[in-house]
Amino acid sequence: MKTGIHPEYHTDAVVHCLCGNTFTTGSTLPELKTEVCSVCHPFFTGTQRIVDTGGQVERFRRRAARSGVRTA
Repeated sequence: MKTGIHPEYHTDAVVHCLCGNTFTTGSTLPELKTEVCSVCHPFFTGTQRIVDTGGQVERFRRRAARSGVRTA
């Protein structure tokens, strides 16, 4: 391995989720932030929840309304 070209590896990097859950992992960054984790993800919780990333649904509805597409 060449010296001086690899990023520093943190074995105790802290991951913060929007649901409030925190856990540690290994990463080249000392702190990470995520929107969904295994505590709040619908697959792991068994509940159904819409995860809208950045208002994609609203953007589609506005585009569909402008083009005159009918919704079911």
